[in-house]
Amino acid sequence: MDIINIIFALLSIGLGCFGWLAPRYTLGALDLTMGETTMGMSEVRASVGCLFVGMGIGALILGTPTAYVMLGFCWAGAAIGRLTSLVLDGPSQKKWIYFLVELGVGLPAIWLNI
Repeated sequence: MDIINIIFALLSIGLGCFGWLAPRYTLGALDLTMGETTMGMSEVRASVGCLFVGMGIGALILGTPTAYVMLGFCWAGAAIGRLTSLVLDGPSQKKWIYFLVELGVGLPAIWLNI
């Protein structure tokens, strides 16, 4: 169980680093485009990047089941948002893949630590 928790935390940090350090790449991967300001890159660095980096680092530092379950709740929350988009905004292959990844991290992290 500890190994799986560490993998989920490292996955959060790794994926978050893309949003934080490579926002243009992340914008493209998410089918987003830059606007007239840099607020889009700022939002990607914050919400797709450092938010996940911070979650992963926090879980590793605290190292408690509560920390890892919160990591799972964050990923599951993202999956709920993605599912909402699938239903209300229409499906796409990319949305389904991201939904499955988010759910695939969120639910096991919750289940293993609750």
